[in-house]
Amino acid sequence: MLRLILIVGAGGFIGTVGRFLLSRLIHANTLTSFPLGTFTVNIIGCLLIGIIYGISGKSNIISPDLRLFLTVGVCGGFTSFSTFSSENIFLLRDGNFVLFALYTSLSVFLCLVAVYLGNLITKLY
Repeated sequence: MLRLILIVGAGGFIGTVGRFLLSRLIHANTLTSFPLGTFTVNIIGCLLIGIIYGISGKSNIISPDLRLFLTVGVCGGFTSFSTFSSENIFLLRDGNFVLFALYTSLSVFLCLVAVYLGNLITKLY
């Protein structure tokens, strides 16, 4: 069990640092109250998890430990539902109801589409 915790923890560290850096980069280069950094990170993470599950479902290229490291660890640390939720609360608090509705609906829809497309991509090869 300790080995699995360390696998997930190492992946989570990489994913969390990646999310922090990419979100910061996007935020520093855009002028909008729309939470584009978290939005982008969540869609990319969903695409990656779809690709990983697609590859692991059709071949033995990815071992169970590597799949755990990449999905629960890296992708779990990279995406952030808690940040998504707090950003929505800030949008509501500030009266940005249109941005709230847009951010929430697009995030849910596009993240589902990204997981599907990631999985579909692996079926093409």
